[in-house]
This record gives sequence, C-alpha cells and structure tokens, in this order.
Amino acid sequence: MDSVATWSSDALLAPGALGPTLKMFLLFSVLSLVPSLLIMTTCYVRIAVVLGILRQAWGIQQFPPQNVIAGLSLMLSATVMWPVWSTAYEQGIRPYTEGTYSTDDERRAAFSTAVTDTLTPIRDFMSRQIEATGNEAAIDLLMQYHAQASGKPADAPAYYEDVPLSVLLPAYMLSELKTAFVIGIQLFLPFVIIDLVVAAITAASGLAMLPPTLVSLPLKLLLFVLIDGWYLTVELLLNSIQPLG
Repeated sequence: MDSVATWSSDALLAPGALGPTLKMFLLFSVLSLVPSLLIMTTCYVRIAVVLGILRQAWGIQQFPPQNVIAGLSLMLSATVMWPVWSTAYEQGIRPYTEGTYSTDDERRAAFSTAVTDTLTPIRDFMSRQIEATGNEAAIDLLMQYHAQASGKPADAPAYYEDVPLSVLLPAYMLSELKTAFVIGIQLFLPFVIIDLVVAAITAASGLAMLPPTLVSLPLKLLLFVLIDGWYLTVELLLNSIQPLG
C-alpha cells in the first residue's frame, strides 16, 4: 500500500502531470469566485441591503424569509443587468466564439481582446453608478492606497477607463453600500415614527404592560399595504440605478 501511495504521489507531482494539475486547480478556483464576482459587478448588493433594512424596519426578524429577499434581489438584479450582459456578450464573447484562428498566437490575441471588450460594458455600468451617486471619493482613496503600496506617485485618472479594475471593483462596492444605506434610511424613518407615536400613546394611556410592538407591527404592515409598499420600494430602487447606454 505504501508503494502504491508513493507511486501515486510521484505520478501526480511529475513535471509532465504538474501542469494539468495546476490548470485544473486554477479552473476550479476561478469557478468558485464566479458568484462573488457576479455580486460585486451587479446591483445585487444595493437591492439586498435595502430589502434587509426594510425587514428590520418592520421589526420582524424572519419575515419575509431570507431566501425570499435573496431571490427577489437576484431577479431584480438580473432584470437590471440583462442589457449589460447582452452587450458584453455581443461585443466580446460572441465574436471570439464565432471567430476562426489559424495559430495559437492569433487565438491568444483574440482572447485578450474578447476579455477587454466583455469587461467594457460592465466597467461602464459600475462607473455610471459611482458617478451618479457622487461617490468618486472611494476611487481617490483606493488610488492613493495603491500608490503608497507601490511607491509610485498617485496620479488621478482623467477617465474611468483609466481606473484599474482592482480599484474600480472595491470602489463600486463601497458606492453601492453607501447608496443602499441612504435609500434604507428613507424607508426606515416612517416606521420609526410609527414606533415613537405608538410608544408615546401607550405610555400616556397607562398601558405600560402592553408591548408597543404588539400595536405598531400591524400598523406598519397596514401602512405598507395601503401605499403599495413593494411597488414603491422596487420603483425607488430601479430609479436609483443608472442604466447602461
């Protein structure tokens, strides 16, 4: 058994087999990062955070369930991002898959061009959101940090196309979180007012033993239903997102 194990490890670590092994490892590593990259380059974070804050405003921890919030956020994100993905496919992926290449050098050059053309609409979408919300300070902060880490002078990019992807991605995430909290506060405040009014009324009425949440929760849900809260929330979210084009 020891000889078999030794032979297997030697065969796996042989120079000829090490290349395919590393390629498979890198492939699975990249595939495992795909969900995170999709979240980082879409409006999913903004929508999910806002809906999470809305649930906290109701005061119900398990309603609606987390999988419902995640599913709604995913569907709305897909609706918003579909034109971006379609443009990325038409500009980058489709020309590469339908092209013919006679040499490996041509294929590598075409692949590099396809990656750049595919990322361009996604970069444009992220840049539009950062610019529309006025969160360019996140780009400046990360550019300065990169300059300090590399020991090179920090040159402010003139255009978003000049911003490295390693800076644009975290800057976009910070912008989305900030925007989500701003929208969430707008949705949260009316429910806070209801809580304060109910608490004041119950205290003035001498109903100290009556939990205010027992009264405020039905009022919150009633208000949300009467004003068609789901429609208004989704409308607010969609209007806050700048479309591509």
